[in-house]
Amino acid sequence: MSEDNSAESLLSHALVRQRAAFESDPFPTLSQRRDRLDRIARLLKEREQEICAAVSRDFGHRSLHETTMLEIVPLMSALRHTRSHLKHWMKPERRGRSLEFLQLSNWVQYQPLGVIGIMVPWNYPVFLALGPLIDILAAGNRAIIKPSELVPQTSALLTRLIAEYFAPNEVTVIEGGVDVAAAFSALPFDHLIFTGSTAVGKKVMAAAAANLTPVTLELGGKSPTIIAPEYDHASAARDIVFGKLMNAGQTCIAPDYVLVERSRMDRLVEALVTEIKRCYPRQTSATQYTGIVGERGHERLLGGLQECHDRGVRVVSADIALPQTGFSIAPTLVIDPPVDCRLMEDEIFGPILPIIPYDTLDDAIAFIRARPRPLALYLFTGNSEIERKVLAGTISGNVTINGTLLHVAQNDLPFGGVGPSGIGAYHGLDGFKRFSHARGTTKVRIFNPARLAMPPYGRLTEFLAKVMGRG
Repeated sequence: MSEDNSAESLLSHALVRQRAAFESDPFPTLSQRRDRLDRIARLLKEREQEICAAVSRDFGHRSLHETTMLEIVPLMSALRHTRSHLKHWMKPERRGRSLEFLQLSNWVQYQPLGVIGIMVPWNYPVFLALGPLIDILAAGNRAIIKPSELVPQTSALLTRLIAEYFAPNEVTVIEGGVDVAAAFSALPFDHLIFTGSTAVGKKVMAAAAANLTPVTLELGGKSPTIIAPEYDHASAARDIVFGKLMNAGQTCIAPDYVLVERSRMDRLVEALVTEIKRCYPRQTSATQYTGIVGERGHERLLGGLQECHDRGVRVVSADIALPQTGFSIAPTLVIDPPVDCRLMEDEIFGPILPIIPYDTLDDAIAFIRARPRPLALYLFTGNSEIERKVLAGTISGNVTINGTLLHVAQNDLPFGGVGPSGIGAYHGLDGFKRFSHARGTTKVRIFNPARLAMPPYGRLTEFLAKVMGRG
């Protein structure tokens, strides 16, 4: 049997096994769901050091502190939030009724969907595997996880840990390369969530469409940052550096480029370089700055920088000590690059930040609106009128004002894209609903009003039509 056929057989068997288990217990109790959430929490607490070490090996180097703060901590926060609210979420949700249907009761019950597939990217291989899993298990489902082949150490560890903490008919992990991912996306799941690039997202959606499998696509794009004319550029620089250089810019919601008033552009560049050196002093940067995953990604970023050099663009690199293992690129600012260069057309996904000058705030808004709708937007302003203007004039998946990345850590906010940056949103209550079927129910309590409209038709029917069809 070929490796591909073996993988497809393994995938099919896993789906059949989980679907059979779901059919035998389609409505897990609150205690069952909490138990599954608690097992994720135990996994994270008991195996945190192993997880951090595996991720660091896959990245060439990633600080244990960074993995803890970016992956473990937000997962524990989401678990606390979900566990404390789950009882309320599971209750039937009462809905209203119009005057002519006062004899009825209406409610919505959120039911589990069944078996859900999770396709995980390489940049946050733990957070983006277990984050969706929290919502999926809270909603009463079962899950099959396909981790990225680009982080083999983490994927192998995740496979082993999930098998230790969960039965195969609850949660299982299937490893493999591109061919396995293609077969995975073609399975008849009850829902499929994919996190990754827009290009691959299109292929996943096309494969899922053959089975009418509903999808949640968390993609990416070029998330812009606007610094309003009145905002302190040094303060903005501190938050921009944090958002851009966490995980060496390999974050789907990292600031992709900064729009700043033309007269303040040089001062912002100076402030950004100063802040980079403050965050990554030479004596510690080699151990706290994250590497680039894979030679292909490294070469792609270098190619983008080389194009800017060749076209005479001003490029400013911060002089920090880089990790001694794997692939790395120093934090780099690209000043006013041409809009048709590679760094301005494609999502950067690395520690390179274009700085784009604008003359008026309207110009900055128009620049954003002329491009595909991004996954995130960042605005720095203390002016409420500017805030309203930018929010009303742009469309994005989410927004953080006077900071970066913070929206993704808010458990009570939906997280997701719009248009080419994604389909659907999850996290917290929105994730519970995303991975549930909202079944609406109507109950006749005393008298069925439909009997007044039954044939034979006459004056009563005409009267009811007039009353019920009123404007």
